[in-house]
Amino acid sequence: MSEGMTFWSRRGFLRGGAAMLAAVPSAAWAGAPSVSLRPKPRPREFHKRLISAPEQLINASGLRGRVAYTVAHVESGLVLESRDSAVGLPPASVMKAITALYALEALGADYRFQTRLLATGPVAGGELRGDLVLMGGGDPTLDTDALAALAGKLKAAGVSRVTGRFLVYGGALPYQRVIDSGQPDHVGYNPSISGLALNFNRVHFEWRRTGSSYGVAMDARSKNYRPAVAMSRVAIVNREAPLFTYKDAGGRDEWTVARAALGKGGSRWLPVRKPEAYAGDVFAALAKSKGVSLPAPKVVDGAPRGTVIASVASAGLREILRDMLKYSNNLTAEMCGMAATVAREGRAVSIAASAAAMQRWAQQSMGMGRAKLVDHSGLGAASNVQAGDLARALALAHKSTGLPQMLKPIAMRHDNGKVNRAHPVKVHAKTGTLNFVSSLAGYLTAPDGTELAFVIFTADEEARARIARKDRERPQGGAAWNKRSKRLQQKLIERWGTIYGT
Repeated sequence: MSEGMTFWSRRGFLRGGAAMLAAVPSAAWAGAPSVSLRPKPRPREFHKRLISAPEQLINASGLRGRVAYTVAHVESGLVLESRDSAVGLPPASVMKAITALYALEALGADYRFQTRLLATGPVAGGELRGDLVLMGGGDPTLDTDALAALAGKLKAAGVSRVTGRFLVYGGALPYQRVIDSGQPDHVGYNPSISGLALNFNRVHFEWRRTGSSYGVAMDARSKNYRPAVAMSRVAIVNREAPLFTYKDAGGRDEWTVARAALGKGGSRWLPVRKPEAYAGDVFAALAKSKGVSLPAPKVVDGAPRGTVIASVASAGLREILRDMLKYSNNLTAEMCGMAATVAREGRAVSIAASAAAMQRWAQQSMGMGRAKLVDHSGLGAASNVQAGDLARALALAHKSTGLPQMLKPIAMRHDNGKVNRAHPVKVHAKTGTLNFVSSLAGYLTAPDGTELAFVIFTADEEARARIARKDRERPQGGAAWNKRSKRLQQKLIERWGTIYGT
């Protein structure tokens, strides 16, 4: 029976046919009917009986692998429905919701990261008679525009020239070459991590073909500036594969790219492996444009001491985390997670060690006793989270943290894939996607206003294990699998909104 079907035609037939029945010879009705011909009214909530059972939805999805979920009432924390809720599966970027809660508790919603300029000597006659230090403060959102503002403040402080050295320090957070070593070298979502990060530690690579040759540009573009970058270079090589290669050339990142893949022109972001050198390179160029002459930047390991002569601050942490959840930025998650560990424990020696600290916090504060966390972003598939534990944690966090308002709205869709803006169920959640892993966790509001916390994990770990490292950016079959998972996620959410929305 399809939704919205009514019974007026049947009742009309029974009423309108009374005269016809009266004309039938009575012999035909010698035996009284054992069941009343009058239709019985449908019981209350009859429509709920028409909703497919979870196993029917899963079987109909054609999704290979494992499906685990839990849905709970946010007010009582009562688990309403679950499947394999104690099985640990990769959370993918759903991990960022845990990281957001961790950072908010450790740092506070109004916390702001500071990037500073220190002077080791006095400023007189336009000269800084000493060293200038660019001091990273762990800001994951620092961009070229902010560095330009900092260069302008340096000029306003009366500095036109530095007699000493130009030092760059990023040790507020430990350096890590990549977030996840299993990813291809060239993907921009897997950059290096440091206490000084610029443009999410990515450099913009652009190419244009003119005749038989290519013009190549590497820049640190942001909204208002596009300074050229010297510390990262790309050479075009006559080959078909691999697409990119990387080499650490001392003070520079050196890339090669396959000519066969370039076409007429295009652009992409490449990861930066030397964050401090990148930021120092760009700041020197921006300072020069403001009329300030600086020596070549020198990266230092120890934190220099000096007097703060200029600084720029990030937005408040809540805003940073909201954007992290919206755009699913891995660098922001790792830097905020490690900054939270530094605030709680005094130091963070690596992503893995900081993730272990976040794991202890999740076990003690959020009741996630079986979680295994290897990073803060979910990029590493070795993390395992149980749907039941996370759903109860989300229910617990519903009112006390403001997390629902930080999560982005998830569009519900028609069967043809188009967004259904009139859909009666509203969802705010965090998505998570890895190759053959798709997750969704957050909150749904049913048509009657009932609020539920939910977690859906899907994973085909056998298919994921078969992917060669070089193919992990776009593995065969991955997009189709992900599409089936997202359709199943919506079907489950629609079921819950109808069944439990009263």
